[in-house]
Amino acid sequence: MAVSADRAPDPAPGRSRIGVRPWARTDPVAVLSVARHIADELKDGLGGSGVRAAARGVRRLLDVDRVALADLSGRPVWAPAPPADERPATELVEEVLHSETKGGRPPLMALPLHVHHELAGVLVVAGAVRRSAVREAAGWIVEALERGRLEASAEQAAQAELRALRAEISPHFVYNALTVIAALVSSEPDRSRELMIDFADYIRYSLARHGEYTTVADEFHAIETYLALQRAVLGERLQVQVRVAPEVLAVALPYLVLQPLVENAVRHGIEPRAGAGHVLVRGEAEGNDCVISVEDDGLGMDPSLAEEILAGRAGSDSVGLANVDRRLRNVYGPWFGLVVETARDEGTRVVVRIPRFQPGVMPG
Repeated sequence: MAVSADRAPDPAPGRSRIGVRPWARTDPVAVLSVARHIADELKDGLGGSGVRAAARGVRRLLDVDRVALADLSGRPVWAPAPPADERPATELVEEVLHSETKGGRPPLMALPLHVHHELAGVLVVAGAVRRSAVREAAGWIVEALERGRLEASAEQAAQAELRALRAEISPHFVYNALTVIAALVSSEPDRSRELMIDFADYIRYSLARHGEYTTVADEFHAIETYLALQRAVLGERLQVQVRVAPEVLAVALPYLVLQPLVENAVRHGIEPRAGAGHVLVRGEAEGNDCVISVEDDGLGMDPSLAEEILAGRAGSDSVGLANVDRRLRNVYGPWFGLVVETARDEGTRVVVRIPRFQPGVMPG
């Protein structure tokens, strides 16, 4: 007789109950540990490489004979091993819903797994266990699948923003840089050649495919290339200082983090103002941290606008800063990110603080 009610009958004297472990007597630490393991294994969905390990974790939680997880392809992944007469998950579900369990076959329960209101797969359990326990396990699986989809979507969105950031080269800047280079071809050919090399480096670094991480040294090289071109365009209107301590040059950080900060300082701080402006870029070690600041004495902004920019709610011009802030927090945690100090007519200072050593963060 299949046991599928929320409360199973007591076993006969002298016999133990198979597959029924009251949740109140289960070690809660062990339960949470297994549940976290299941969530980790399902981060790539029911078609991922961790689905069999997740099925083993569910079987351990429920203490049953077998557990199967199946995606929409219909082929179940069993733990510990598929039965001799393995059938598609659709047939198993059909048996549970429309037929009595045959003699000698362990009782089956099957529950659909709906992720964001869409059917994603099926959980099949073979063995005597409370239906409420199976429903709870199915709920954990669904939450893990939903979290995996959200994380994948967030990663895809961040990568799409990074691709947009790489392509976000101002046509006005490109036109002005090439115009200056062309004007120097006859009068200062050596200077023209140097600027053309700088321009090629700038385009290569901004558009070429890179790994996820780079080094402070590479980012500062890109900064200096960009500023060399801007000094050629703006002349004496742009005064620049770049100071970086040798001990932070090898620090790894997400690609294209610093260059957007410098571009914003020039485009929104110096270019719109009358007269000369200054941009100061510093990189130094503070204990176990690397601190990089980009400061200008330009127009500045209302602090509330800076808050809107970091939240990504201030229009297309803020894509760079919002993207940088979000990527820093995703990599290093919520305590890291951009700090913006600004006021109207008081310039702007943007500070990046990252650990000098972070597991998993290495230049590609």
